Amino acid sequence: MKDAQKPDHVSLNTLISRMREGRFVIPDFQREFEWAPWDIRDLMRSIFSDYYIGSLLLWKAKDQNIKLLACEGLYGYHGAGSPEYIVLDGQQRLTAMHYAFLAPDIPLPNRAKRAIYFIHVDRFMAGETDEAFGYEWLSKKSRALIDSQAIQFERHVFPLPVIGKGGFELYKWVEAYGNFWKEKADAADTDEERAIAETHATNATAFGEEMRETIEQYQISHIELDRELGVEKVCDIFTQINSKGVQLDVFDLLNALMKPNDIQLKHMYREARDRLSFIDTPKMNVYILQVMSILRQSYCSPKYLYFLQPGVEKPVRLPDGTRRQDVLMRSTEEFVALWDQAVNALERVIELLRHPQEYGVVGQAYIPYASIVPAFAAINTLVAAQPSKKQLSARRKVRLWYWASVFLTRYSSSVESTAARDFTAMREWLGNDEAKPVLIDEFAHSYRNLDLRSEVKRGSSIYSAIFNLFVLAGARDWMTGDVPRYGDLDDHHIVPSWWGRENNLGTAINSILNRSPLTSDTNRNVIREKLPNEYLPELIAENGETTVLAILESHFISKAALKILLRDPFTPDDYEDFLAERHRTLLDGIENLLIKERLDLPPNLRKLDAEIEGIELGLRKVIVSAVENNPGHLPPHLLDNAQQRIQRALRKNASLDAERYDHAEGVLEHFDLREVQDTILSKALWERFADRFKNKETLAQKFSQLAELRNSIRHSRTVDDITRKEGEAALAWFEKVLAK
Repeated sequence: MKDAQKPDHVSLNTLISRMREGRFVIPDFQREFEWAPWDIRDLMRSIFSDYYIGSLLLWKAKDQNIKLLACEGLYGYHGAGSPEYIVLDGQQRLTAMHYAFLAPDIPLPNRAKRAIYFIHVDRFMAGETDEAFGYEWLSKKSRALIDSQAIQFERHVFPLPVIGKGGFELYKWVEAYGNFWKEKADAADTDEERAIAETHATNATAFGEEMRETIEQYQISHIELDRELGVEKVCDIFTQINSKGVQLDVFDLLNALMKPNDIQLKHMYREARDRLSFIDTPKMNVYILQVMSILRQSYCSPKYLYFLQPGVEKPVRLPDGTRRQDVLMRSTEEFVALWDQAVNALERVIELLRHPQEYGVVGQAYIPYASIVPAFAAINTLVAAQPSKKQLSARRKVRLWYWASVFLTRYSSSVESTAARDFTAMREWLGNDEAKPVLIDEFAHSYRNLDLRSEVKRGSSIYSAIFNLFVLAGARDWMTGDVPRYGDLDDHHIVPSWWGRENNLGTAINSILNRSPLTSDTNRNVIREKLPNEYLPELIAENGETTVLAILESHFISKAALKILLRDPFTPDDYEDFLAERHRTLLDGIENLLIKERLDLPPNLRKLDAEIEGIELGLRKVIVSAVENNPGHLPPHLLDNAQQRIQRALRKNASLDAERYDHAEGVLEHFDLREVQDTILSKALWERFADRFKNKETLAQKFSQLAELRNSIRHSRTVDDITRKEGEAALAWFEKVLAK
C-alpha cells in the first residue's frame, strides 16, 4: 500500500530555504494570492509569538502532474526553481511567508507598491508584541530605510528579508545593531541617554537569540501526499479542506484538468450562469457537474466528478472481486452534450420551484435548500423520461420526496451521499410502486413533531418551507383579497415586532407562526405597526366575518386563532395561545396538502376530498364498534390483504407500533373505501349494520357515487358535473346516516 499520507513538520529556516530554492508550486486551479497586507503582518506576529498557524497539505510533485495542473511558482518567485511540492492547502500562508521573508520585487495583489515587513526591535524586547510588527510601502522615503542600516538601527527596525537571505546575514545585522548602540552609549552626553543606548545594545544579543530560536525551532506541520497518488483521490481530498475560511472548489481543479481536451469550463459556466441565477449560491458551477455525475454514474462526490473528464478511466469492482476500467466520457462532444443536459435540467427545476402552484419558492430568500437542487434536477430528468401515462404518478412521487426531504432536513449535511441515495431510490420507485423510499413514511409519521415555534430565522429550511406553503395555499392579501404578485411580497409580522420587544418576548416574536406574506403596500401603509385587534374589527365590520375569515384561512389562521387575535387587551399569554393554535393549524395544513396530497387540487376539490375522508373515517369507527375492535370478526380475505400491507409497512418502517395492528382499529387503517364497503355489506356482518343503513342496494349505490367522486379527484384531477353532484348527494346521505 502506498504511503498516501505522511504527517511531518519542518523548521521555519528549512521552509524559507525551500521557498528560496523554488521547491513549492501552485496549481492553476488554486485561487490567486489574495491576502491583504495586514494579514501578512498578523501571520508574522503569530509565528514569532510561537502560535500554531495551521498545517500545509502538499503533494509530492512529479513532472507529469506539474504539467497536468499547469503549476506555477509562489507569487513573486522568479526563476525555474526545483519544484518538489504541489501546494493543495496553505497557499495563502506559504505565499505570505515568501513575500515577507524573501521580499520579491512585485507589488502586493491589487496594490500599486511593494510592502516591506519588519519587526520593531525595541517594542519586541519590551514585550509589546502586538505593536512590534509592521510594514512600509516602498517609496522614496521608505527606500532610505531599506537601503541604510544606520537608519534601521536608529529606528530599531529589523527588516524580515534579512532572515530570508539566510547564511550569516541575521548575525551580521544583530552584531552591527549592537555595535551601533554601543557607540551611541560611548558618545552619550547624559547618563539617561547612555542608559537607554546601553539597554538597546544589550537587547541586540537577546533579540538575535530570539530570532535564531524562532527560525531554527519554530515548526510548521504539513501532510505530504504520495507522488503516486491518483489525481482523482487528490481531487477528493482537495475539496474537503478549507483555507482562510474559503471553500476550495473542485470546479477550478477540473477547469485546469480539462483544458487539454479543449474544454473551457469557466467559459461554459459564464454562458449558463444567468439562466440559473435565481439560486443564489457560489456553488452552482459545481452543481452542474454534480447533475452530470449523478445522471452518468449515480454518484456526485468530488472523486467521482474527476471521472467526467473525457478519456479518463474509472476503476470498477465487479461482483467476483475483479476490476475493470470504464470510460464514462468518450469525447469532448459527449461531455458538452451532458453539460447542456444538466444545465437544462437545473433550469427546469428552478422554474418548477418558482411556480406558485408547484413549489412556491417565489423569491431567492425562500428556497429551503440550494443543496437539494442537483438531486432534484437529476430525479426530474428521470421523470421526463417516463412514458406519458406514468408522468402524473411520477411527478406525484417526486413531490412527496421533495417535501419529505425538506421537512426532515436531509440536505443540511452529507449532501453528496444523500443525493446519490435519493437518485437511486427514486429511480427504483418510479419503476416499481412497491419500492417506496423509507423517508416518505418517515415524514408521514414524524411531521407532527415539528417545532415550528422555534423557527425564527428567515432563510432556515423549515421557515422557508412554511413560507412556501403559504404561497401554495393561495394566501391572499388581507386588505385587497387578491393573491399578491410575488415580486411584491413582504414577510409580515402578524403581531408586530415592537410589541414583542415591549413585552420581552425575545426571538419568539419572529417565529414563522407569527409571519404571513402580504403585499408591501398593505404591510407598510395600511397595517403598519398596528396590533390585529386594531385593524381586524374594522375589516370585519366593512366586509363581514365570513369573508375576512376565508382570507385568513388561506394563511392557516383558523377561526379560533382569529378570536385570539381580537382579544383586547392583547397580552403575552394571548400571544402564546395564538402561536399554539396556528401551530396546530399549520400541522393540519401540512397533513392536508402534503401527506394527503391535496396540494394539486383546487380549493373546492380539496374541501370535497377532506369531506370524503371524514366519511371514510366515520365508517371505520362504525365498523370498529360493530366488531368490538376484534380484527378476527373482519372478512378473512379482506383481513389477509390488509395484513400483507401491514407487514410490508412494518418492514419498511421500524418505528411503527406493531401492537396497534392487533386491533381492528389499526387494521382498518389499511382498508380502502371499497374494502370498507365490502366489510359492511358482507353476509357475516350485515346484521350488525342493518339498523343504521337499512337497505343494501341504496348503501351500495351511495358507496359507488362516493368512490367515483373520490377517484375522479385523486386520479384524473377533473370532475364532471354529474359525478360531482352525485358524489355530493352521497356525502350528504352518509353524513346524515353517520350522525345517528
